[in-house]
Amino acid sequence: MAPSAGSRLGCRVRLSLTYSRLIWRATPGAMDLSQKQHRTVSSAREGSARDGFTLVEALLALALATIAGAALLLSVDSSVHLAHSSVERTVALGLARQLMDEVCGCRYMSLGSDPYQWPLCANGTELATGTRELFNDIDDFKDCEGAPPESPFGVELGTDRAQTDGQASDEQRDPHFFAPSGFLANWRRTVDVYYVDDANLAQRLADGTTSNHRAVEVRVWCDDPTGGSRELARLRCVIAYVPE
Repeated sequence: MAPSAGSRLGCRVRLSLTYSRLIWRATPGAMDLSQKQHRTVSSAREGSARDGFTLVEALLALALATIAGAALLLSVDSSVHLAHSSVERTVALGLARQLMDEVCGCRYMSLGSDPYQWPLCANGTELATGTRELFNDIDDFKDCEGAPPESPFGVELGTDRAQTDGQASDEQRDPHFFAPSGFLANWRRTVDVYYVDDANLAQRLADGTTSNHRAVEVRVWCDDPTGGSRELARLRCVIAYVPE
């Protein structure tokens, strides 16, 4: 039996209502999905914008790196300067000891001379060579000065030949064993000899006053053309005269 017109109309209305309900139910989900996609795109854009550095941040990082680098370079420069000064003082102390040993290895006075002589000085014969070659007693070294430091024969230290059988030589060593050129060019050694108080060996006596004790002072200097003279080493030794 064929459906009537009324029944067909009722079916169409019900289908239309059902379709409308389906659209209404699907629409919120679709809206949610679209919103989620929009939020995801917005978040990605914001995240990509925060992945880099701003100009202020870059300049701040550069300033911090510059300060740290300057401090590091300053510490390295200080370490190099300290090491150089340490080497200088070590060499200077060796030069002072060498000259002190040379002075103390001589006699207290010349044979037959007065142990209380004044002034203390070398005679004309001992000074004739212009070197320390003929110095044979302590007073000969009074006001002795050498720049640059030299051996008793006038050979610049660092180029002189080693002593043989306890005697200095006037020859030079092999050039391959020379000290660096100019290392001692601005260095000088000075020697002072004077009388000191018998009761207080630290007390220097006035010129013309004598005693049974003489002090020998050896100093090593570095003459810097731009910074003046710097004392690198100083040694002092007191030698006594014991009457027979």
